[in-house]
Amino acid sequence: MIWAPLLPLLALGASAAPSIAAPKPVTIPLTRRQGLSKRAHDSSWAKSQADSMNNKWGGGSSNTKRASGINDLINVGTDSSYYGSIAVGTPPVAFNVILDTGSSDLWLASSTCYTGCQKVPTFNAANSSSFQNLTTTFSIRYGSGQAAGELGSDTVQMAGFQVTGQTFALADQVSSGLLSNPVSGLLGLGWSTIASSGATPLWETLAKNGQWTDPVMSFFLTRFIDVNGANSQEPGGEFMMGGTNTNLYSGDIDYVNIPSGQESYWLIPLTGVGVNGASILNTSVNAAIDTGTTLVGGPSAAIAAIFAQIPNSQVGTGDYEGYYLYPCSTSVTITMTFSSRTWSIDPADFMLMRATNSMCVGAFFALNLSGSAPSWIVGDTFLKNVYSVYRYNPPSVGFANLSSNALAQNALGGSLPSATIGTSPVTATSVANSAAGIPDAKQVATMMGVGAGVLGAMLF
Repeated sequence: MIWAPLLPLLALGASAAPSIAAPKPVTIPLTRRQGLSKRAHDSSWAKSQADSMNNKWGGGSSNTKRASGINDLINVGTDSSYYGSIAVGTPPVAFNVILDTGSSDLWLASSTCYTGCQKVPTFNAANSSSFQNLTTTFSIRYGSGQAAGELGSDTVQMAGFQVTGQTFALADQVSSGLLSNPVSGLLGLGWSTIASSGATPLWETLAKNGQWTDPVMSFFLTRFIDVNGANSQEPGGEFMMGGTNTNLYSGDIDYVNIPSGQESYWLIPLTGVGVNGASILNTSVNAAIDTGTTLVGGPSAAIAAIFAQIPNSQVGTGDYEGYYLYPCSTSVTITMTFSSRTWSIDPADFMLMRATNSMCVGAFFALNLSGSAPSWIVGDTFLKNVYSVYRYNPPSVGFANLSSNALAQNALGGSLPSATIGTSPVTATSVANSAAGIPDAKQVATMMGVGAGVLGAMLF
């Protein structure tokens, strides 16, 4: 299922600035979670994804050691979501978290959690000598529930990097089904301007303090959606901090700048959408690039225009409201253009699941966002087809073609990666974010039901 973003609903106070540390290159594998191939006839799963998306979006110094590090990912539920690993506290304890470029807060289930956390690993503040209780309450609302607790700060490590004094939320109340073992929370990778906690995100602290060899972080996500008998968790790809992995992409990285002054989500202009060669969109609109969302969401008129090009497609009803169904025998190729470069989505990714023996559910979902929310939310349905890069300076998002090495990892099972926290960490101190307000745009939808981040991916 997919979650809606983990967003504290109250304005939260700022905390002391965190400090930082840097490592030798380490890779963070990603893992993917549960799901049957094409999730046959599972309308409740589709509804949870839709609810999640709607609620999520809707309604340094020169003498610092620089490095890069890799975190291997886990693919959950046949491409529903992807998680990596962090370590928190002194001594450090490893936790699995959803990596979400659509939100900016770090959140973990607390050992004091008395509802909704019984079967997931939890953070015990009493066991960490570096933990500080910030005595600030918070409430987080998801598409499929909510969480509540308090803010604290502690040392956080990831991919060989370390930040001291990192503010994060400890949840002691979580709606049933919101968390699922082995995931304990969410790591937001958006900009500090949308951090509900008022804290500078882990990645931004590292980037602004010059801890990274290059001021970028990058993702490669695996595909298992079209694999019969895929496990609920499979190797999920790679998340890299401080650089890019040239073994995973070919050609140049095509960067598209975030509009000036709009560093919040990873927001870039979407200038075209096509379906089987027919142009659907030829004007520029804003799109948020969201690793924490499973689907691609867009204005209802645009989504209707896409499916109008697919013979015998029909509007979804009931649990499929917001979706469209189309004949499973039809191969659909969607293209998306950012600035002047066009990228294709594999037909296997467009086919989200089977609704009946003959009709399938498309992975493009109708959203009617308002206010400051972006027009389009671009999740893993698209991101599995590219190597994606998120650049701190200048603020921009880049895409590149996947290499043959990367493509060979799709549908390639094997043992799941262990936590890749890294050794010989580079240390930095986090700085509180002065703007702790909660933007309206963040409250619209995660795109599919599990989520975090633009948190919507279907993680559990």
